[in-house]
Amino acid sequence: MSPATLHPLRARQARLADSLERPLRDLRLSVTDRCNFRCPYCMPSEQFNEQYHFLKSPERLTFEELLRLTRVFIELGVVKVRITGGEPLLRAGLPDLIGDLTTLPGALDIALTTNGVLLAQQAAALRAAGLKRVTVSLDSLDPAVFAQMSGGYGSVEEVLNGIGAAQRAGLEPLKINSVVQRGVNDHTVMELLERFRGTGIIVRFIEYMDVGNRNQWNRSQVVSAHELLERVGARWPLRALEPAYAGEVAQRYAYLDGAGEIGFIASVTQPFCGDCARARLSSDGKLYTCLFAADGADLRAPLRGGASDTELAALISSIWQRRADRYSELREQLRARGVQHVEMNHVGG
Repeated sequence: MSPATLHPLRARQARLADSLERPLRDLRLSVTDRCNFRCPYCMPSEQFNEQYHFLKSPERLTFEELLRLTRVFIELGVVKVRITGGEPLLRAGLPDLIGDLTTLPGALDIALTTNGVLLAQQAAALRAAGLKRVTVSLDSLDPAVFAQMSGGYGSVEEVLNGIGAAQRAGLEPLKINSVVQRGVNDHTVMELLERFRGTGIIVRFIEYMDVGNRNQWNRSQVVSAHELLERVGARWPLRALEPAYAGEVAQRYAYLDGAGEIGFIASVTQPFCGDCARARLSSDGKLYTCLFAADGADLRAPLRGGASDTELAALISSIWQRRADRYSELREQLRARGVQHVEMNHVGG
């Protein structure tokens, strides 16, 4: 059966590509800019405090608006949606949105990224609504290091309880994302792997990035994926795995002893801009074509101003077709020019 027979509109739009011939396939859907952590590498408490202006309810897209825009993105080729934040589990009624997303046409892959603190209370409801996969951010099992990297909010125990609840609910395969920062938590990575080897949970290490404009990023604090791979391989021999799909960001490896899989996301030392097929929609309805973009295109105004789905699709298409972002490949040049970025809490990871 041809693609046109399966889904005529998607087949017709399948050729939508940006200026570097990258397709639109993955939508990161932020449902809130708020978070219950204050990780120094993302939302340092000195800036994200009582005086910081978080979005008010009328400024955020409603679930109905998020659903409508997602439907348009699907028509343009999106096959994967990841719910992000801020911390998405702070958004009341999130299972309702996930349930509605599962009714959209096509075999839409829906996932969620969370810091895990509220997951124990919500895992069963999320799974019942149709969520299949979840990624939990966990930077260290050491309580003191965890507190340093979360800004003093939450606890290792709460996150582990959330992971356990997610497993019991059937949210698998479950992944853990760990940002590795030299001199902060790099000495705890082996403990993290030891804890989850053989459990079916995939640990992925992320190179410390210059997200937002407030984390005082310094390249000397980056622990490269290559260095981590050598460390891990010296203790537990590994073999490389093929990418699970085109544009996968993680380099995947399996333990030779059969204890599972790990991944490395090397966005600083081995940029993958050339395969990036991800669009990001902030909770106030701005479309960002890169995690490091300075500005987003406003979709909320035309959405609330009466634009039809056809008009919204044309607007999104024109934005994507002009897309030329490749920040990680040009990092040093752009940093030297003082380029600003959207804050991470607006667009997720």
